[in-house]
Amino acid sequence: MSLSIVSAAAASVENTAKEETNRRSADFHPSIWGDHFLSYATESMETDHNARLLELKEEIRKLIITEVKKPAEKLDLIDAIQRLGVSYHFETEVDEILAKVYKAHQDSDLRDDLYSTSLEFRLLRQHGYNISCDIFNKFKDSNGKFKASLEKDVRAMLSLYEATHLKVHGKNILDEALAFTTAHLESIAAQLSPPVAVQVKHALNRPIRKGLQRIDAKHYMSIFQEDASQSHNEVLLAFAKLDFNILQKMHQIELSHIAKWWKELDFAHKLPFVRDRVIECYFWILGVYFELEYSLARRILTKVIAMASVIDDVYDVYGTIEELELFTEAIEKWDVSAMDQLPGYMKLCYQALLDVYSETEKDMADQGRLYRLHFAKEAMKTLVRNYFYEAKWCHKNFVPSLDEYMTVALVTSGYSMLATTSFVGMGNIVTKEAFEWLFTNPKMIKASSVICRLMDDMVSHKFEQKRGHVASSIECFMIQHGATEEEARNEFQKQVIDAWKDINEEYLRPTAVPMPLLDRILNLSRVIDVIYKDEDGYTHAHVMLKDSVASLLINPVPL
Repeated sequence: MSLSIVSAAAASVENTAKEETNRRSADFHPSIWGDHFLSYATESMETDHNARLLELKEEIRKLIITEVKKPAEKLDLIDAIQRLGVSYHFETEVDEILAKVYKAHQDSDLRDDLYSTSLEFRLLRQHGYNISCDIFNKFKDSNGKFKASLEKDVRAMLSLYEATHLKVHGKNILDEALAFTTAHLESIAAQLSPPVAVQVKHALNRPIRKGLQRIDAKHYMSIFQEDASQSHNEVLLAFAKLDFNILQKMHQIELSHIAKWWKELDFAHKLPFVRDRVIECYFWILGVYFELEYSLARRILTKVIAMASVIDDVYDVYGTIEELELFTEAIEKWDVSAMDQLPGYMKLCYQALLDVYSETEKDMADQGRLYRLHFAKEAMKTLVRNYFYEAKWCHKNFVPSLDEYMTVALVTSGYSMLATTSFVGMGNIVTKEAFEWLFTNPKMIKASSVICRLMDDMVSHKFEQKRGHVASSIECFMIQHGATEEEARNEFQKQVIDAWKDINEEYLRPTAVPMPLLDRILNLSRVIDVIYKDEDGYTHAHVMLKDSVASLLINPVPL
């Protein structure tokens, strides 16, 4: 886009703002990061660290494949490797071991050990093995209740608690186990000493199944370091710390290039009504995939989610209904010539969007994967089309039924679009059939969208309604059922729990698509629990999210 067009468009934004006083404003706070991440652009990786990493990696690989007398020891090792965030280095070895564990689990000598039984169950379910939850019946008494004697072993109780979050529909035993372990762990949390107290508190706030791997890995390092029960502490911990810092340096360099792209767009000044959150967008996508091999995928998905955030604010906050109709038509056409009909501020947004997909198109053409762009564009078109439906509801002060709302709002959560786009930059494991599966709106996509939409609505509806916003699921439920806000929240919390069961169910083998693709959808769901559990951490990024961003993208692990 030429400088003259950009200048003219920017001037148009300023003139429009002066001429019109009836536009809404959300008063989003500015970015809290300034130009901090631009400074990483000239840095490079340290080769001596990489050499040391390879040495440690080989030591750990030998530990993994070495036979042990007690199967529980191997389970502990695999769990530690996963929780320290380095299992992606040993996928083949871990898969082979867990396949053997699953084959032999019925004859296991772990049957009377709640800790090891729970750990085995969780590890196998995390890898898609449909191990029966009936294995926990032996820990119940004659009245069908979990034995009170189990409460004496905090480590076992915590292991069972973590296992319960892999529950699916149909059996209640894991729901009972969750209630049992939660009540007990909450009652004793204040009496425990570190590191167990720290571990229990963290788990009660966010179990492993719902946590982001990078955040949890950094947290677990301090626990692992102090846990005398863990063998091989030194080599594993040294490897995990070094790996974390090497990846962090790579992520910093990646983010510096994205921050430069964003700064050159200058939306903070030219579109001051939108959320300036590109750093938080990268953090979001880092939760989807952090591994070295997904660098291109991260770049693509970060730029797309950043543009989706801008477009969301155009529809929610600033655009008139007439302008939004023009913009929706332009997106449907997906052609630079459609920009002529748009007001100045929309031209900036539209051109930036086309440029992101054009850049991606070049990457895909080089790899012979152009077909992926068709699916990505269609997903974005569907998202924008539904943004417009919501805008029309808001313009007319229309409150739809909950079912009508959810039909649109599950799309405007953006999670179907993000899941589709998350596949674009991945490798050969992604096929045309995988995209076609996504476009059937499978249960896992719907569940992920439910988690996103309802958790977002529950923490953001009050401040959004104050500034003028389409009715959220909370308002729709309350009006339709004559219910209180608390009743609406209780209902939606149950639906979120059911959605997690759906995700866990779809994760069991045989899966509809390869598991690395399901991992992206699972991880998108995890990000929501981190960002939206207690507040709208994305919109109000200066409150809670800043510490998480700093932890992953600024502060290295002390070696």
